[in-house]
Amino acid sequence: MTHKAYRGYNEAKKEYFYGFKIQLLITADGLPVDYYVTAGSFHDATALQAMHLDLPAGSIVYGDSGYTDYEQEDLYAECEQITLSVHRRKNSRRKDETWERYLKKRTRKPIETVISAIESRFPRKIHAVTAQGFLLKVFLFILADAVNKCLA
Repeated sequence: MTHKAYRGYNEAKKEYFYGFKIQLLITADGLPVDYYVTAGSFHDATALQAMHLDLPAGSIVYGDSGYTDYEQEDLYAECEQITLSVHRRKNSRRKDETWERYLKKRTRKPIETVISAIESRFPRKIHAVTAQGFLLKVFLFILADAVNKCLA
């Protein structure tokens, strides 16, 4: 799996990796409701465009700065009445107020905790013979985390 489509960059760890990225949509309570698997090289904003967000009007979707896509934000707001609340970079064309930065930072912390909890269930290497088998295993790890949360 050394094809360059699978080579991604993890900004938080400042390192390159080969593999996949999972875009995860969770509720305010930390329950995963949807996910999307992409090759490591896919940009987060591109993955967001490919996802079908089946959310009720008035929903707010929080994301880190990798999801910055002004056109996508405008389309969701206008057509779906869904707010994409993305953490802004310092050089962003749409500056956040201080309270918005605080709220986004505060909201992102539990999201990162959920992602870390799911990631901790993954083995270092997932052995699968087919792509469908791989995706099934990824789904089962996410499902196991959701069931664990419901039983707790």
